[in-house]
Amino acid sequence: MNCKKLSLFLLLLLSLNISAQLIVSEEPIILKTETGDIFGSLKVPNSKTPLPIAIIIAGSGPTDRNGNSQLTQNDAYKMLSDELFYSGIATLCFDKRGIAASKSAMKEESDIRFENYIEDVKGWIDLLSKDKRFCNIIIIGHSEGSLIGMIAAENNPKVTKYISIAGMGVPFDVILKEQLEKQLAGQPQATKDLIFSYLDKLKQGETISNVPPTLNALFRPSVQPYMISVMKYNPQEEIAKLTIPTLIIQGTTDIQVPTEQANLLSVANPKAKKVVIENMNHVLKDCRSSDMAEQTPTYSNKSIPLNKEIGKVIINFIKN
Repeated sequence: MNCKKLSLFLLLLLSLNISAQLIVSEEPIILKTETGDIFGSLKVPNSKTPLPIAIIIAGSGPTDRNGNSQLTQNDAYKMLSDELFYSGIATLCFDKRGIAASKSAMKEESDIRFENYIEDVKGWIDLLSKDKRFCNIIIIGHSEGSLIGMIAAENNPKVTKYISIAGMGVPFDVILKEQLEKQLAGQPQATKDLIFSYLDKLKQGETISNVPPTLNALFRPSVQPYMISVMKYNPQEEIAKLTIPTLIIQGTTDIQVPTEQANLLSVANPKAKKVVIENMNHVLKDCRSSDMAEQTPTYSNKSIPLNKEIGKVIINFIKN
């Protein structure tokens, strides 16, 4: 074989090797629970030695393992897991019970409790700890998933590191009141007083009967037990219990969770590392403004790439 043909041959082999490395391999995985199966996706890079694996926990609402729902199509979790894969870090993304492929694991809305989500993550941790391909388990919780993840990681020797992305720093009822205060601007004071009294009752563990139809979306009977269960937890108290390396990430243009929330978590756990990423919004995309007109496309356009810094920050934290 002459030098020219040899060079072409080596170039072809190199290109094939690079192409193979860029292909994300994904395999299905199922967590068996008493109420039904929970479905997830494993992305495991080729390796002769055990790899760290990150469990990515979705935020609130009907958000699936990729970060999408009927109203949002941004692929945020898919993009993040792909980036970790390229850096030699395995990932697990899963549909929470009641969502997408895991819908049958929650029979009725009235059955779900916040603790169910916590126990599911613990179940994933136990399952992955038995897989010899993995050496360390890292929890990554986004939005509501931040609180789920930090509680699941508490006093769990199988978890080596914890990462909060856009996590709340105050209890659920407090953040709801803050959001509603803005939304109810201009409404009669009696309306706000009624809504806030309902939140106070739920905080005390009391259910509400005879909810006005206009408030049914927020206070329907079937969702009240879940609201009561999540209001019991204070993120500042929970993150203070963590003794493992902890990373708190927050974007400056997040219109759902302000940077003050990250500050509260950081103060509660002074040993945690806090990283504030400029111009990153709630779905981990670049957005220079908090204006809804500029924010909306990032929630619904899968072609918009992930913020360039978040992957680097997470990879560096996991590997060092």
